[in-house]
Amino acid sequence: MSNEKEPLLVVKDLKKYFHTKSGELKAVDGVSFSINRGETLGLVGESGCGKSTVGRAIIRLHEPTSGQVLMNGKNILEYKSKEEMKHLRQSMQIVFQDPYSSLNPRMNTFDLIADPARVNHLFSSEKELEDAVYDMMDTVGLTNRFAGAFPHEMDGGSRQRIGIARALILKPEFIVMDEPVSALDVSVQAQVLNLMDELQKEFKLTYLFISHDLSVVRHISDWVAVMYLGQIVEMSRYDVLFDNPMHPYTKALLSAIPIPKYGLQRERIYLKGDVPSPLNPPAGCRFAGRVPWIPKEAHEEHPELREVEPDHWVRCTCYQYKS
Repeated sequence: MSNEKEPLLVVKDLKKYFHTKSGELKAVDGVSFSINRGETLGLVGESGCGKSTVGRAIIRLHEPTSGQVLMNGKNILEYKSKEEMKHLRQSMQIVFQDPYSSLNPRMNTFDLIADPARVNHLFSSEKELEDAVYDMMDTVGLTNRFAGAFPHEMDGGSRQRIGIARALILKPEFIVMDEPVSALDVSVQAQVLNLMDELQKEFKLTYLFISHDLSVVRHISDWVAVMYLGQIVEMSRYDVLFDNPMHPYTKALLSAIPIPKYGLQRERIYLKGDVPSPLNPPAGCRFAGRVPWIPKEAHEEHPELREVEPDHWVRCTCYQYKS
């Protein structure tokens, strides 16, 4: 990415393989990117492409198979000691997709938000903790009357606000947003997205925003990376990617987004075939088998992610053979 701003997070050749009865599943297979401080990278792709695994591997909920994750220049994958891991947990947080299943149903709102601070011994007194929790509730738009409410008594938007407050109370620099609005109604999605935007500006947060919905990603992201079968196939600033997509997969994803303006039509691109198995990915271009007009050499060449124009990267032999 552009070096005009300082990168907070740099991911280099990140891999996460899972050992299964059927063989080695290459969920994440050589992912590299950086996120500038105070910006958002939107990571998009269909279910099973590995995008959530990327987020969890970065914050070490899944231990990566190999690669580097540099936070403020330090490789956090080398952290071993209790103090180092405590620092990691405070500086990097995650907000999960389903706020109901990610919250303890036996804890009320106050305790759910206070729990991370208690575990990390963040405050010296119960009074300081109480003030911080109520301040955080106000910050994310939860009134004090919700303090004693349990998750099942609240709607999806309020539950997701609890999840965001739980992450923010540790004062992190970086937050993985793993499909944070996909389980919410459309009207509530807009409220939560606007809240996230406001919080980013107020607390100078850096986001990795994971989603399968390009229209949502466009609303919040500075950069967009498109994943397919464990690899990033295209990456650029959001406006460049939406105005000038180059990878056939990106074009197909964009063609599915409805155009709200009356009278405009977009030609829908329908992909052929199925996504190959991550247990046995193709040796060459991983997308070549789904594009009928691609010549044989595309099936044999393994493309690298290369910069085809300033701040615009594409990984595809297919790109060389336009229809």
